[in-house]
Amino acid sequence: MINTRKDTAYWDPARKGFVTNYPNFLHWKKLSATEMADTRPLNVYVHTPYCIQQCAYCYYKTINLRGTNKAQRIDQYVDALCREVELATDYYQLQNRPVVSVYFGGGTPSLLNETQLQRVIEAIRRNLNLSDATEFTVEAEPVTITQAKADLLKRLGVNRVSMGVQSFDEGIIKRSNRLDDEKKVLRAIDIVRTMDVAVNIDLMSGLAEETRETWEYSVNRAIESGVQSITVYKTELYTNTPYYKEVRNNTLDLPDDDQELIFMDYAIGELTQADYYPWSFFTFSKCGQYQQKYATSTFLGDDCYAFGTSAFGKLGNYLFQNSNDEQKYMALLAEDQLPVTRGHHLTCLDAMIREVVLGMKLVSFDLRRFQSRYGFKLETLCADTLADLQEKGFITLTEDEIRLTHKGILYGDYSGKSLAKRLMEME
Repeated sequence: MINTRKDTAYWDPARKGFVTNYPNFLHWKKLSATEMADTRPLNVYVHTPYCIQQCAYCYYKTINLRGTNKAQRIDQYVDALCREVELATDYYQLQNRPVVSVYFGGGTPSLLNETQLQRVIEAIRRNLNLSDATEFTVEAEPVTITQAKADLLKRLGVNRVSMGVQSFDEGIIKRSNRLDDEKKVLRAIDIVRTMDVAVNIDLMSGLAEETRETWEYSVNRAIESGVQSITVYKTELYTNTPYYKEVRNNTLDLPDDDQELIFMDYAIGELTQADYYPWSFFTFSKCGQYQQKYATSTFLGDDCYAFGTSAFGKLGNYLFQNSNDEQKYMALLAEDQLPVTRGHHLTCLDAMIREVVLGMKLVSFDLRRFQSRYGFKLETLCADTLADLQEKGFITLTEDEIRLTHKGILYGDYSGKSLAKRLMEME
């Protein structure tokens, strides 16, 4: 989220503060599902809230099912999820909107068994228009991948798998409370490759006990794996994580910002040398191919219908989020009510700021597209900020585009947040 503080210190160059959405959830209000409909292309997001581990750095609202009757509980959730697909499709006439991408996120979607996965995907295909969809992504945890599950996903049309690896170093993995190890990760990558799909793996820089040596090992092992795409996220410290409790109790020291910048700089250099080029400031793909359609489309402001508890999406000028209470979510759908519980109506300025701060993630920002969409020249509205970012080496600027430099990529959302701050001041 964007911090709207205007003190100078916050806007000093820093890579921390990963932006996930705009405007801040504090500005969202109660929203009825009846307030949103359209015929333009659509992205689809499907959320699975369950995990079998609590990673020490994770701040997402997830439900740990380790040691419980997973199948029965997930069955109930899948019932509700399939019903939501039916209700929302009928209510908003979503079948009239060509779907361009589908993304199963979480949580751990690959925790669902074969029957559960088949039910959800068949419900999506039965109700929505996927004839033009060119990307179908499923997130997966290495320990949940089996050959039977991979074979099923291939039969069901999944053509991109994104796996949370985070680290190849055994000590870092264990310190993060993860169940993986290097052998399991490499085996999962081998299994997924039999699907003949695009494979992305996530790394996290700045995890507990990370050193230059452990980080270099992870980066090099990721490259050696030969996957098509590698994403590098910065570890962020949030109050609802085990990491935070340890830091507060002085039992854990995380790598500081300067150390983490060194880690990321190393990763960018090694990835580029291995012909992995950035299409966003955090994702590098082989020879610049395999750009993720879902992220690109949603960052540029295209609509996304989100299914599942706590999932948030966008229809037209409305941002919306489903109930983040699993039981309430299922109860509403049992009564044939859509579970939308809060949202935000975007003003024109909101939409402009949102497109800038999210669109700048994509390394290249199309100025002519922005002008065509909103009737304003961003290079005029933000002339001073753009000049400053260019002078300091974060961007290059032409008549047609803003492009992040190596330094701009290294500092992540900094350029986008700086431009967003200038637009906020116009209000």
